[in-house]
Amino acid sequence: MKIAVSGKGGVGKTTFSANLIRALANRDYTVYAVDADPDVSLGATLGLPAEELAELRPIIEMKAIVDERAGGEGAFFSLNPKVDDLIDDFVVEQGKIKFLRMGSVKQGGTACYCKENSFLYAVLSSLLLDKEDMVVMDMSAGIEHLTRGTSRGVDMIIIVTEPTRVSAATAKVVQKLANELGIRQVKILVNKVRTDKEKEFVRSQFTEEELLGMISFDDAVLENAIEEESKLLEGSGVMPGIDEIVEKILGEVKD
Repeated sequence: MKIAVSGKGGVGKTTFSANLIRALANRDYTVYAVDADPDVSLGATLGLPAEELAELRPIIEMKAIVDERAGGEGAFFSLNPKVDDLIDDFVVEQGKIKFLRMGSVKQGGTACYCKENSFLYAVLSSLLLDKEDMVVMDMSAGIEHLTRGTSRGVDMIIIVTEPTRVSAATAKVVQKLANELGIRQVKILVNKVRTDKEKEFVRSQFTEEELLGMISFDDAVLENAIEEESKLLEGSGVMPGIDEIVEKILGEVKD
């Protein structure tokens, strides 16, 4: 099962991704936890060792490996470099979790990053299309890491939002992008819900079929998010209702 998680900054997307990964690992699944959002740290939120995370470079910045596998100079390079034998060399491993950082898709301008981007997409393609294990990818709202090719391997994209008009509007933009890519299931998860009025607002914006669920605001989750080191591994700051959400995901993907 391959899941992408998206949403604008501040809605709790990475916190949800970490909770989802931990819950799947606790169910004895091997999970590739992919940090594809350069603005946050999924590894730290998961509670992985800070010293190991500090040594783990984003894949796109590993120039020697990129040059070796993509080959060539200038405009001459492989668009589909072989990477499947390398992926486990990029990870920080803890129990059933294998964490890796993708880095940002490079934009044109001062230099040509075609080779680096081709390498990055090849790694994603191997994870999403070839691996039999669980993959959870924590992405930015732009979902630029996904292409029409790699999106074929995504079983579900979960768009995390808050019960506000601005956040819901952003979620709808991502929803449209995901639908255009042909992702099989596009679901909305509403986080930090406090009141019945907010629930009513959510239901006015999204259909029951679109909604994966609503997660109530929780002080313990907020406290864990501002701690110097996440205690999620120890079971502190777990999102309320995460087990029910995970069971729903597993059921919908299997169907």
